[in-house]
Amino acid sequence: MVAMTTTALSVRGLTKRYGSRVVVDHLTLEVPAGVVAGFVGPNGAGKTTTMAMLLGLVRPTSGAGTVLGHPLDHPARFLPDVGALIESPAFYPALSGIKNLRMLATVGDHDVDRIPALLELVGLADRGNDPFRSYSLGMKQRLGIAAALLGDPRLLILDEPSNGLDPQGMREMRELIAKVAADGRTVLVSSHVLSELEQVCDWLIMIDSGAVLFAGAVADFAADSDAALTIATTRPADLPKLRQVFADAGHLVELGDDRLVARMHPGDLDAVAADLNRAAFDAGIVLTELSPKHTTLQDRYLSLVDGSTR
Repeated sequence: MVAMTTTALSVRGLTKRYGSRVVVDHLTLEVPAGVVAGFVGPNGAGKTTTMAMLLGLVRPTSGAGTVLGHPLDHPARFLPDVGALIESPAFYPALSGIKNLRMLATVGDHDVDRIPALLELVGLADRGNDPFRSYSLGMKQRLGIAAALLGDPRLLILDEPSNGLDPQGMREMRELIAKVAADGRTVLVSSHVLSELEQVCDWLIMIDSGAVLFAGAVADFAADSDAALTIATTRPADLPKLRQVFADAGHLVELGDDRLVARMHPGDLDAVAADLNRAAFDAGIVLTELSPKHTTLQDRYLSLVDGSTR
């Protein structure tokens, strides 16, 4: 029986300890069905262990949860609807991509007739008869995703699928993730570099040292960040004086090597820019730049990591 739910997965107090070492520390979060959820954290933050617990590969020390509406401690109930690529895909090097997928489909009792469409989806339709050992790293990762999709899962879990890829391979992986999610499938994809996921994710889970820093919609995360202005002058030697002028006017400004950076609430951007420009003019200092500074999700994430208690 398939459990229908608007929540793909939910965990409460999920914890994993190995002796005195806490790898995952009381994670509590939900991921809605149908989103691409980026699972972000530094190497060693607990992402792979969390994914292994979600797949029933590692038993939690404590905590509970559900995957596709079924209890976390009964993985047999939800695993038929879950596909996963954890670490590097394991295939027989001498067999072709098609033969590797056929073997996995037979063992898993999946429909072998899906294989041509899956090879087309992952961009390997013209290389399906080539031996796996001839594939590039990016091709191997994409064949691994094809294997994870053999059972037409409702939830796809990918652990660092872009790890080790060149920029072209990373772009192809982002495009593939978007295509995989286009039919409403939920995708949970981990990375230690948020910029890899920024273009495809609509949900974010950010952890550090095994604990949640943020879990929610990308729009909420972005809206919670500050706006910033970069300020430059004709004479960099004037920057310390200008910073003091701005401080006297009630603005907090950071001094860089050749610029000042003023941070504020996004709604105050225009008013602060006008006030700073007026203060500089009154002080007789000519500005060569007074422009908004784009804060990426990666910048926002790093500020959270730097401010977290380790």
